[in-house]
Amino acid sequence: MPKKVLVGTVVSDKMDKTVVVAVERRVAHRRYEKQIVKTTKFKAHDASNACKAGDEVKIEECRPLSKEKTWKVIEIQKVAEDNVLAATAAKTKESK
Repeated sequence: MPKKVLVGTVVSDKMDKTVVVAVERRVAHRRYEKQIVKTTKFKAHDASNACKAGDEVKIEECRPLSKEKTWKVIEIQKVAEDNVLAATAAKTKESK
């Protein structure tokens, strides 16, 4: 059986080797058929601590790594603009 793969935004990166990823999905209201956005938060394993808040990541289902952590980060699809600016500022500071 193939593993589920989802795309979401990192909401929190305060834990060690763990990030909280919010995944949005659109569903139709049962009666009014209006599109509603529902958000689910998943805890995902990030072994290298590379993900920062605001990044768009792809996560994959895996075996349970802890009580609530059953997903792992496959790749960072899009880095948040704040993180890009902070990284470039740090590089220029180191080079001086």
